[in-house]
Order: sequence, then C-alpha cells, then structure tokens
Amino acid sequence: MAKTYGQTCPVARTLEIIGERWTLLIVRDLFRGSRRFQDLQDSLVGVAPNVLSERLKTLEEHGLIRREFYSEHPPRAAYALTPLGRELQPALRALAVYGAKHLGGSVDVLHAACDHRIEMRPYCPHCDIEVPADEVRVTYPDDPRALQETKARRRAR
Repeated sequence: MAKTYGQTCPVARTLEIIGERWTLLIVRDLFRGSRRFQDLQDSLVGVAPNVLSERLKTLEEHGLIRREFYSEHPPRAAYALTPLGRELQPALRALAVYGAKHLGGSVDVLHAACDHRIEMRPYCPHCDIEVPADEVRVTYPDDPRALQETKARRRAR
C-alpha cells in the first residue's frame, strides 16, 4: 500500500508520488533521455534493484514515465519521461540551484538556444517587478482560510 500524508495540500499529494528515496534521482536521470533499467542502476549507485523497480512502477502508474520495449525475447525495456513527467523540470532545476548554492557543488542552468546561463526569479507581472524570496507567499485556493486571508489583504491595500 502506498504511503500517504492524508492531506489535500498539493505539495503533500505530489510527495506521495515522487517523495520516496531515489525517485527524484530517477526523474533527474530521465531528463537526459531514455534509459534502460541497467543504465539507471549503474547511475544510481546504491539503489537496490527491487527499490528501483518499485519506483519505476510508481512513476509509470502515475503517468510520469513510460516503458518502451526494445526487445521482446527476452523482454527488455527502456524508460522515458512523459510530457507530464517533464513538467517536473522546474522543480528539479530549483532543487539543483538551491543545492549548489547552499550545500556545495555546482550547476549551470542554460538557455538551450544560446548556451548562456539563465536566472530563475519570481516575477510579478501585475507589478512588473522581480519579487524577493522573502516577499513570496504560497497559498492554496482550496483552503477556505487562505482564501479569506488573501481577500482581506487585497481589501486592505
């Protein structure tokens, strides 16, 4: 049975799918292109084959990856991200930038067209400004309390 947080928060619900150990590293590797099981196992030093298999099944069940069979006898498959799985790229990019900045290592986020570094910044199109991290607030519209707080803030301005 899959572990759940029992919350409706989108972060919690997403973590129920991709929050297990190794899962985001599998997704990271698949951003480089289609990979066979053995390729993933070689890349993810220390992952047990049964854990890798379980994580791949979960990702496939939720439509984030797909299996592409390249041999029928014996059956052999490669794994690739689906468009839904590719939507995780900004989150992985943000984790990479955060890790490089605060935990060491390095990462370059490049514009594919010109190979120059790009910056990821919160931007408010309403105010036409870059928003400092300490001025960013995340709310969940499904939460009635948060909706009331947002409406009250707007009225106060």
